[in-house]
Amino acid sequence: MNADLVKKALEKVLNPNVLVNMVSRRVRQLISGGGGSSRPLLANLGNLGAADIALLEIIEDKMSFEMPQFTALTRTSGQSRKRPQHWTRSKTGAAGEGIGANDLPAHKRTGTYG
Repeated sequence: MNADLVKKALEKVLNPNVLVNMVSRRVRQLISGGGGSSRPLLANLGNLGAADIALLEIIEDKMSFEMPQFTALTRTSGQSRKRPQHWTRSKTGAAGEGIGANDLPAHKRTGTYG
């Protein structure tokens, strides 16, 4: 890949990540062959590789792209949200304090059933 072509293409695209995605997608199209999109959009290419052809197509505005509009996301405060029942605190206090030795029936406390 020609470094000068990369610099010129980067002036058109401005974002290196978008440039990489555009070039890689176009190279895959050129290499796959078979359809109309697999033919180069330029004439007289000589002995250029697929990546150089893709960069030249970007430089000569044969390919275009649109950047999506970003919208700010808002997060609710969660104050009015209902919570699941298993999240509520039990009336007995901390975990494990709900069942004590005196909370069991007599036959289970002593181990006798008589």
